[in-house]
Amino acid sequence: MASGETERYLCPSEDGERRDRALPVSQRGRRAVRPSATRVPVRMVSGENEIYLCPSEDVHCDLQDDRFALIFTLASFALSFMTLPCGFLFDSFGTMVTRFLAISLYIAATLMIAFSTAASAALLFPAACMIAVGGIIIYMTNIQVGNLFGNNQSTIITLYTGAFGSSAVVFLLVKVLYEVGLSLRSMFLFISCLSFIHIVSTFFLLPRTRFPHPVPEGYTYGAHPTHRTIGRRFTLEHVGGNEEQVPSFRSCIFSSFFFTHLLWLSIIQLRHFLFIGTFNPMLALLADGDSKQVSRFTNAFALTQMCSVFCAPWNGLIMDRHKRKDKSPDIVSGNPGRLASMRSAIISLAITVTQAVLFAICAAIPVLEAQYLTFALQVINRSFLYGGDAAFIAVTFPHCHFGKVYGLAQAVSAIVSLLQYPCFTFIQGPLQDNPFYLNVGFIALVALAYAHPINVYLHCRREAQRDGAVKHPPDDAPRQDH
Repeated sequence: MASGETERYLCPSEDGERRDRALPVSQRGRRAVRPSATRVPVRMVSGENEIYLCPSEDVHCDLQDDRFALIFTLASFALSFMTLPCGFLFDSFGTMVTRFLAISLYIAATLMIAFSTAASAALLFPAACMIAVGGIIIYMTNIQVGNLFGNNQSTIITLYTGAFGSSAVVFLLVKVLYEVGLSLRSMFLFISCLSFIHIVSTFFLLPRTRFPHPVPEGYTYGAHPTHRTIGRRFTLEHVGGNEEQVPSFRSCIFSSFFFTHLLWLSIIQLRHFLFIGTFNPMLALLADGDSKQVSRFTNAFALTQMCSVFCAPWNGLIMDRHKRKDKSPDIVSGNPGRLASMRSAIISLAITVTQAVLFAICAAIPVLEAQYLTFALQVINRSFLYGGDAAFIAVTFPHCHFGKVYGLAQAVSAIVSLLQYPCFTFIQGPLQDNPFYLNVGFIALVALAYAHPINVYLHCRREAQRDGAVKHPPDDAPRQDH
């Protein structure tokens, strides 16, 4: 039964005792300590039926674990990679069309899980992917709500990011309720019915296209908006005065900002994925194979993941606070708030990299008790990473390209994250299941992400010098006689 990034499962030990253990989802099939299966089948309950993936004493329970690992891998990749086409859809057709696609995917997925049987267990594969894609679309369309809050834009964006990261608590609640007697079918039917909330909010609380930035006076939205020109044309007119002043999507993705942002996002995300992937072997190694200690530390890690909603807004508060303190005008770009927003992002980006370095250092310490600090740094850094990713793209690139730029960044980082599998092979082979030296190497690799805040700082300094040159021309500049 999956819950967030951990899964509880029952697997018989060598002495026939049933032991309740917990493993990271991405780690199943790569355990350092494997209990051998004998006579007790492992079950996965779907709907009102029990799906026995290990029906006989000759089949190991690793079969079920590997199936769940494959489901998690496919869903995780779909969540990141499918953000790119969804971003194009959002920028082209607006909020309402995109959200109804997401709601349809979500309802279909929850119903597939609710009515799946032993004969249709394969439905879990598309269902998990559809939930992932539907969820990221809802999240992406909700980010634009930050435009309504002016100087608090980054705080609202990071708050949504934290809520998205803590959403695993829903499946933890499903697990707890299942253990007290509720069936999965009834719970997933109830979750499917909750999609009515998304339908109502899409009709009455969100625009048909998107929220403009900045929001003009008297702007209304929802079922009966007063501004009929809201959309792509309206947004472009309020950004730079005409459409020609808005950079093209091509110029955005070939800018130095985007390249260093990809470096920043991809390296730190790869470090997080590698930590989750080597989580159980690392704990088993540090605990000398003590399954009770492994289970206790795994539960502690699962609980920390719910704190994302409390950690992420601090990143937005840092950005918004520095933006309010920055009163420098932006003459060259023609957008008074853009340069101030970029300057406010510098310290946020640098703090995120510093957290990632500290997290990598703690993860490399071969002391079991030190992993509590690693867990805390991991959830804080993950919250800052994904919240800062969305906030930086929102304040740096044109609003009309947000969906495409954000989607492309997520898709590229998803492809880079596939490097975790060669790393797993390297750990299991030459390193003999001891990831210590690889962890040490990642400390230096993560430090390369400092290139992004440095690049943004240098750009802002150049822009400030250009603004100064425009406001205060040299004294020996030629003057016109009147």
